[in-house]
Amino acid sequence: MDFLDTSFMKTKGLRLALHHTTQGDPEKGFVPAYYFEMRGPGDETMGYCDLRLGYNEKLYYGGHIGYRVKEPFRGHHYAEKACRLLFQLAKKHDMPYLIITCNPDNLPSRRTCERLGGELIEIAELPEDNDMRVEDGETCKCIFRFPL
Repeated sequence: MDFLDTSFMKTKGLRLALHHTTQGDPEKGFVPAYYFEMRGPGDETMGYCDLRLGYNEKLYYGGHIGYRVKEPFRGHHYAEKACRLLFQLAKKHDMPYLIITCNPDNLPSRRTCERLGGELIEIAELPEDNDMRVEDGETCKCIFRFPL
C-alpha cells in the first residue's frame, strides 16, 4: 500500500499533522490507515483523527474515520473540518464512499455526521463477536454513509 502526501491537509484554524501510518493486517481484518493530530494555529494538539482505507465488515461497524477532540477545544466543529479534509484524502485513494459510526447517545458526533451530509443507514446492533462489543461493552452503532 502506497501512502500519499498529506501536506495539503489544512484549512482555516486546523492542520492535520500526520503522526503515523499502518499497513494493516488482513488476517485480523485490519486495513491500512493514516493517523493524524489535529493542530491549531499555535500548533497545539487539539485532538486526533484517522482514516482507514478499504472495505470490510469491521469497517461497517467501526467506520472509516475516527475522531476525538480534546475537551477544551470542543464546540468549534474541528471534527467536522477534519472529516472534510479526510474526505479529500479518501477521494485520492479512489474510495467511492466512507462510513462513519458513532454511539447512538453521542449527540455531538451524530450532529457532526449530519452537518457533513451523511445518510443514517441504520442504528445497527453489533455482532456478538465484534471487538467493540467484546472489549468495550458497546451494543449499537449509528451507521452513516458519505458518498465521495
